[in-house]
Amino acid sequence: MNIKRYIIGTAIVGGLCMMLNAQSFDMALKYRIETSGNISNGTYAPLWFTANRYGLSSVAPNTGFLRTGLSFHKKLNHGWSLNMAADVAATTHQTADIVIQQLYADISWRCLNLGIGSKERAGFPLVKNTHISSGMMVEGTNARPVPQVRGEIKEYVPFPGTNGWLSLKGHVAYGIFSDGNWQESFAFAGEKYMKDVYYHSKSLMFRVGNVKRFPVEFEVGLLEAAQFAGKQYVHNDDGTSTLVTVMPHGLKSFMKAFIPKHYGGLYNVEGNHLGSWNFALNYYVDSWKFRLYLEHYFEDHSQMFWEYGRWKDGQLGVEISFPDNLWIRSFVWEGMSTKDQSGPILYDQVAGTFGCQISAGDNYYNNGNYLAWQHWGMGMGQPFLYGPAYNKDGSISFKSNRVKSQHIGIEGEPSEEWAYRVLLSYVRHWGTYGYPLDKQRKQFSSLYEITYSPKQAKGWHFILGMGLDRGNYLGNSLGGILSIRKIGKIL
Repeated sequence: MNIKRYIIGTAIVGGLCMMLNAQSFDMALKYRIETSGNISNGTYAPLWFTANRYGLSSVAPNTGFLRTGLSFHKKLNHGWSLNMAADVAATTHQTADIVIQQLYADISWRCLNLGIGSKERAGFPLVKNTHISSGMMVEGTNARPVPQVRGEIKEYVPFPGTNGWLSLKGHVAYGIFSDGNWQESFAFAGEKYMKDVYYHSKSLMFRVGNVKRFPVEFEVGLLEAAQFAGKQYVHNDDGTSTLVTVMPHGLKSFMKAFIPKHYGGLYNVEGNHLGSWNFALNYYVDSWKFRLYLEHYFEDHSQMFWEYGRWKDGQLGVEISFPDNLWIRSFVWEGMSTKDQSGPILYDQVAGTFGCQISAGDNYYNNGNYLAWQHWGMGMGQPFLYGPAYNKDGSISFKSNRVKSQHIGIEGEPSEEWAYRVLLSYVRHWGTYGYPLDKQRKQFSSLYEITYSPKQAKGWHFILGMGLDRGNYLGNSLGGILSIRKIGKIL
């Protein structure tokens, strides 16, 4: 059975049945038409022409797409609602000529939501300003959506009996990566690739505070994700492929993805697991909002539970939301480090053989069985850890995952018709512990973008941007990008 087709078919049929059998309060059918193209020099396009665009982009210069979609929303009786969307793009110089970017149905009842299919989801569960943030560390807006079945509480819901002082939100999802054929075509002779890999993620976040009574909120929670099941192949010199490994894929594997369990008697757990502890402190004063957040990344128990008494890897961010003014609406600063990875030592014991265990050399986003935490060549998390799409040797891996970065994002609306954003990023690279770079490499990436939304042409948006990259890792690049978008209602 083709799981992806089953998920999509179930979403469409289930959604239509609910729509036809329930009394409606209101209904909306919207359309979206968009075209985008960029021209640049250099080996690669400027980073911000590629990163955090849900994978509908390319690392190559001189690319574009034509995109069209429909979305349907309907409110039903007794707190029920239905949202559906289909979104397709024709591309040039990207990973596929035709891309089904979104195809999903969301069925909601009050605070609960069941989503089925491929959907662009912003940062969750730790909310960031995705328009100017550098992105999430585990999964965010950098890669193409993974088809999945997802149960969630999207927004914070007050816990009963706490008078609004304690709220929670979270999700559980299972899906399947859709890039197996792309990996097969991308991998060179001698390189490994994966097919039929399953996806799992879950989160739980708590918020303490009631801004109606006190202007401070604190958020804390956990996000955990995994790759499991699947088949590993290797390309032969004659163009054929050899099946290397069939990963466990039964019902127990679904349970072990939810609660990581040891595999084959070794200390290592089944599947590729990673996650982050998430913290945020919000302070409200007049029309200002100050938000301080920390995303601590981990790939094993030592970093997850502070076994070495240190948390050196993660992203620290500050966001300031300004009162209404002509020039600045939001400002973001983010500093990130993935350089430590619990240290360079790598030693896995056989469970119970020794009295202690050393877990280091975590090799972020890379995995011996599942190769890389990526989808269609783009990293699922931070774009500063450049994905396999940048590799010229056809390997499904991250060549440099030990980085330190500084990022600034600014956006504003000088008028009702004009808006802008500026992204400035500086990243230092050391390669990996196993394959360090010959020297420290540096890369500066920037985007300068304006948006014109004329009053007299409602729903039209004209977006013009310039990207400038300088450095000795991805190299130098200068280019321009133009996007034209029309959004409107049919019903």
